[in-house]
Amino acid sequence: MNGRSNPVRSLITHGLLWLAAFMIFFPLYSIVLSAFKGKAEFAHSNIFEWPHSFLQWDNFEYVLHNGKLFHAFGNTIAITLMSLVGNLFVSTMAAYILGRFRFRGKITILGAFTAVSFIPSITTQVATFTIIQKLGLFNTLFAPVLLYIGTDIIQLYVYLQFIRTVPEELDESAMLEGASLFGIYRAIILPLLAPAIATMVIIKSINIYNDMYIPYLYMPSKELGVVSTSLMRFVADRTTEWQYMSAAVLLIMAPVIVGFLAAQRYVFAGIVAGAVK
Repeated sequence: MNGRSNPVRSLITHGLLWLAAFMIFFPLYSIVLSAFKGKAEFAHSNIFEWPHSFLQWDNFEYVLHNGKLFHAFGNTIAITLMSLVGNLFVSTMAAYILGRFRFRGKITILGAFTAVSFIPSITTQVATFTIIQKLGLFNTLFAPVLLYIGTDIIQLYVYLQFIRTVPEELDESAMLEGASLFGIYRAIILPLLAPAIATMVIIKSINIYNDMYIPYLYMPSKELGVVSTSLMRFVADRTTEWQYMSAAVLLIMAPVIVGFLAAQRYVFAGIVAGAVK
């Protein structure tokens, strides 16, 4: 019975995998075809029809110049770099304190981090928006930076798993040599967290790069547009210029795909090494 059912099971499994692959790659396939079609060609062809030529770069030139994508890339890089630096110190310091020190309320703090992760962020946006506005950061690059700096439960637990593998005897030896708590964090803990930091930096960068909600809400000025909100330039009240939108999506996707493919081994290695067993 098992021998007879295996081919059927294998057929079903492969069929589901091919279906999943089709659902994932079909949108990208349609975007690639649309990006190389002119306005008239796009209007008179269906989504499955190939463009007359894949050497037509007019859409990409239009997007780069009229869509101000170079400026959007600059804003995105600035926000990402400032956010990563701040997030690195906040998250690793929080993990260092929670992983190395014993104090009252430690379990409560960890429980609060876990509980907050179940609250939809959109439900707290009124209070968050009020705070950002009171600080005078609304419609500035520092508004999303301040929000991205905060750590989350995934970062915290990945760092905690790495810190717990570092012998406490290293801290004691450093204290005997006269090192301060910050000196131990800077000279011992931070270097040993390098694999986890590399993993979290890559994941955090992708999340910031792809996020549209926070930049759109807190930076409505067109001069402060990032790569995600720059796509709104090709959307009108009644029409959407899909050929330009598709070209912009390809240009925005390219750095993420190349970066992830180049660094995916660091992502998987860091997550596996710091996973909770």
